[in-house]
Amino acid sequence: MNDPIGDMLTRIRNGQMRGKSVISTPASKLRGWVLDVLADEGYIRGYEAAEENGHPAFEISLKYYEGTPVIRELKRVSKPGRRVYMGAEDIPTVRQGLGVSIVSTSKGVMSDASARSNKVGGEVLCTVF
Repeated sequence: MNDPIGDMLTRIRNGQMRGKSVISTPASKLRGWVLDVLADEGYIRGYEAAEENGHPAFEISLKYYEGTPVIRELKRVSKPGRRVYMGAEDIPTVRQGLGVSIVSTSKGVMSDASARSNKVGGEVLCTVF
């Protein structure tokens, strides 16, 4: 697999289209950090470590509001073929501040608002609305 973050985001999108309450994805530190930001921002209920066929995995609890998924749009920005790095002042707002950009910085993975307040830039992993 070339793009583990892209794979996880696709699993979340597919699970929401099917109306699943829980989905599974292989575990890694970066995926866990991205899921921490999604949980802190209220886009997923949470996640917990599990084991799938002898390999570590995450069980992600998806969140719905009145039957519709909370996450309307989930886009990968920085891809393995084209990395996107931005300074703290250049990180874009998503839908006039209604959405969130997830940024991998030298101080950890955080939302765009946290990156701006800490005045750190980094790799823009994905946007969520």
